[in-house]
Amino acid sequence: MNKLRVFADFHNADVKGRVRLSCAGTIADLERQGIVLRDGQSLIIYSEELEVEGIVHYSEEEKLWTAIIDWNAIREIDSVVSQITP
Repeated sequence: MNKLRVFADFHNADVKGRVRLSCAGTIADLERQGIVLRDGQSLIIYSEELEVEGIVHYSEEEKLWTAIIDWNAIREIDSVVSQITP
């Protein structure tokens, strides 16, 4: 089973290194795929030619969803467009 892919801006991380899941591209991906975020959910987080596995976490401090990622595990991909299914 393929993991769900959600766009995120890797430059939009909190002080703990969690990527915020609040930008327009993220919201669009969530809506398009009908994803309802929940703590502990595993997703593929992507941006441009990069991707990484992430675990969803709700930030009580900021009152928004984030993804805990391993910054050392970010990998390059050929093309995000070719990997997205309609």
